[in-house]
Amino acid sequence: TIRPVRRSYYDPSSAPGKGVVWEWENDSGSWTPYDMDVGITIQRAYEKQHPWVDLSTIGFCYVIDFATMGQINRQTQRKRRVRRRLDMVYPLVSGTLPKSQSWPASPGAAAAPPAPACACPQCLLVMSVKAAVTPALSSAAPAGSPPGAGNGKASRPGLGTLNRSHLQRLAIAQSRVLIASGVPTVPVKNLNGSSPVNPALAGITGILMSAAGLPVCLTRPPKLVLHPPPVSKSEIQSIPGISHTCRKTTKKQAKKGKAPEEVLKKYLQKVRHPPDEDCTICMERLSAPSGYKGPQPAIKPDLVGKLAKCGHIFHLHCLVAMYNNGNKDGSLQCPTCKTIYGVKTGTQPPGKMEYHIIPHALPGHSDCKTIRIIYNIPPGVQGPEHPNPGKSFTARGFPRHCYLPDSEKGRKVLKLLLVAWDRRLIFAIGTSSTTGESDTVIWNEIHHKTEFGSNLTGHGYPDVNYLDNVLAELAAQGITEESLAPEKD
Repeated sequence: TIRPVRRSYYDPSSAPGKGVVWEWENDSGSWTPYDMDVGITIQRAYEKQHPWVDLSTIGFCYVIDFATMGQINRQTQRKRRVRRRLDMVYPLVSGTLPKSQSWPASPGAAAAPPAPACACPQCLLVMSVKAAVTPALSSAAPAGSPPGAGNGKASRPGLGTLNRSHLQRLAIAQSRVLIASGVPTVPVKNLNGSSPVNPALAGITGILMSAAGLPVCLTRPPKLVLHPPPVSKSEIQSIPGISHTCRKTTKKQAKKGKAPEEVLKKYLQKVRHPPDEDCTICMERLSAPSGYKGPQPAIKPDLVGKLAKCGHIFHLHCLVAMYNNGNKDGSLQCPTCKTIYGVKTGTQPPGKMEYHIIPHALPGHSDCKTIRIIYNIPPGVQGPEHPNPGKSFTARGFPRHCYLPDSEKGRKVLKLLLVAWDRRLIFAIGTSSTTGESDTVIWNEIHHKTEFGSNLTGHGYPDVNYLDNVLAELAAQGITEESLAPEKD
């Protein structure tokens, strides 16, 4: 299997440029560094002295609380510790960036100085085998001699075969050690007509055989099927029970809303005698004034309120500040349990959603046809509700094709996705977790299946848990069966 690789350079003012590494504590108690783009986002918020940073803008359902140095899963409420290290992990680069270099060099190229040896087990094994077999192979024929020649004497036809079989035995023996230690393998096959190398040993064997100049061939990976076979317009059907086949969103309408304090009043009950516990927003005691240090809301910092549905208690000062930092759409989401008050809406830019049935079945759903959803969002300019108002944003990969089985549960998911689309919750503008591009349209915590006839990327079928998982993700956004009003034709 062949995959692209890349080498990245970061601005000296960024987290890696300063040697800053953000890490989270895993289940075994050891520390795992965040992906570079995530670490840069966390560090940027930390330097601006924000009390927390919500990573949903870059596609992750976590909040990093700098007061407690904790990571909170917005859906499960699970907390993990985080830490900030100041190790110089990425060296600074001066002058022009180095030119790309491939290996091996072309036959006519001048010899380049040897690169520093890599200390990983795979490279050490390759280099040791090369060192061991090169003298034996070269002794069979001096450099430049035609095949079969050897020091002016009669050729020794068994030498190449002997070296080759000896190399294979050495490769297989040593690859067993590496496989036991967890080194990944790559499937290969011989080119001499014999049966393929044992798949469990093929990867390292292939690397070693290639290192010694022996012929190997990487097996081709299964075909990635992103789209169904071509479908004519006459084969496309509307979905029974769902009117129309297209829905559009427009720019966000200006709200003639009430002041934040008035909006929150209908969700809160005043608490005259606060319990002896912390406000989970500012982490100060509820019996003391709010510790929020940002722009001050027009409300006393010592007032305390309880949310009516879930019963969690906070400083009113903190809740108003949280509301002002959000979408200001008249809804509120409890920062502790994520219970939603009112109707949550998002900041999805204008676009179009099409949906219809195509006459093909998805893997794992051979008993029904397929619902195809096509999202199309053009690039544009960010509005006041977006991260950088007035700045342009890109929209990569559109139109995006997504698939659901045309089953009872698949149609239910579609109906709820239509509600999510109308509430502008399916996409957002932020930083792509795959490309690192900022100010671009990204998915917003509701997973879709974009691979049609396979599941090599994890975004396809079969996936027996997908429909249940996406229903749970929609519920986390406040979209359940209660959200489904009867459609009007």
